[in-house]
Amino acid sequence: MRQYMLIILTAGLFISGCVQPSQTVQTKTAAQQFVVNPIGKVVREDGRTFVVIEPKYRDGLLRLDQCSHLTVVYWFHKNDTPQKRSILQVHPRGNRDNPLTGVFATHSPVRPNLIAISRVKIISVKDNIIEIESIDAFDDSPVIDIKS
Repeated sequence: MRQYMLIILTAGLFISGCVQPSQTVQTKTAAQQFVVNPIGKVVREDGRTFVVIEPKYRDGLLRLDQCSHLTVVYWFHKNDTPQKRSILQVHPRGNRDNPLTGVFATHSPVRPNLIAISRVKIISVKDNIIEIESIDAFDDSPVIDIKS
């Protein structure tokens, strides 16, 4: 199973919302590395789409069949190059008529950390296989987490 290394800058203080100009926030930043192991993959077969979870994570699917939707967190594995990770501005949807925009303000698949998130409708859950209505991931995209 392939591992993905994430380099994340962390702050000593997490702030929810915006800081007012008159407020002073002192933070300490340090680079940390996290290893992310895929828990499954996206599989497309005969016009159907599945999230296939590794058998060792099957117990984590208990009662998922009672949920209607799922958030799938996956890796943009086909875009994982140093060049694509360095792109910070894009024309949304690849359309040059759209104004140049920072990747953090878009759904662009090129970004410093290639994490993708999609909300999908669950069709069925059988053993370690979740059939879903659709997803904007490629076949064999590594799934790094799911949440109901």
